[in-house]
Amino acid sequence: MNLPRTKIVLLFNEWLFAWNEHNLDGVMNLFHEDIVFENWTGAKIVGKELLRKAWTPWFINHENFRFEVEGLFFDENEQKMVFMWRLEWPSRLTKYKGKDEIRRGVDVLHFKDGKLIQKHTYSKTTLQIEGLPISLEN
Repeated sequence: MNLPRTKIVLLFNEWLFAWNEHNLDGVMNLFHEDIVFENWTGAKIVGKELLRKAWTPWFINHENFRFEVEGLFFDENEQKMVFMWRLEWPSRLTKYKGKDEIRRGVDVLHFKDGKLIQKHTYSKTTLQIEGLPISLEN
């Protein structure tokens, strides 16, 4: 069942709202039971319950984060979306702890039956703190 662009964008906006409200249940609501998630480190998780288990500590230990849309592209025929994002939160890096940190990345999202079946996350290898580029290797 392919959903029209307007419905996918509506679902996406609800999902993004859940992220920004730090609502794991709301975030998980859009995922298909057979979700395949790959993050920018190459880690891969298959299945909604395993993803919830993996993300629960992250939601507990991270606060005050906010995702902003920098670009959104959707192919209705393929049911695929590219979400360019900006993540802002207090840095957890020892040298910059608590200072505003900005990360940028891209999610490639695949929908099946109106749910996210694949989420591939790519992130820049630098972030910004006080306007300066900081390597994630620091």
